[in-house]
Amino acid sequence: MPRNTPAFYAQAVASFAIALVAVTIGVFMLPVDPWVRGFLSLGLLYTVTSAFTLAKCIRDKQEDNAVHKRVDQARLDKLITEHDPFKTT
Repeated sequence: MPRNTPAFYAQAVASFAIALVAVTIGVFMLPVDPWVRGFLSLGLLYTVTSAFTLAKCIRDKQEDNAVHKRVDQARLDKLITEHDPFKTT
């Protein structure tokens, strides 16, 4: 199975952290009323948690598909090994 390299993982984490910090600083530096900042902060929090949930759902679906493929492959391998084309009934 293909795996992500540690460098790719580190880059993804760093990218997420930089984006989150930049948007958070941007929200708090806006020249608007506190209730607008609060609304934007809640929107940012909701977006981040939704992104994590979506990523988890996609990962779970891929893992489920991988398990089904392995089970199907094991069944096919068993059928192939048990099949004798020269056997007469």
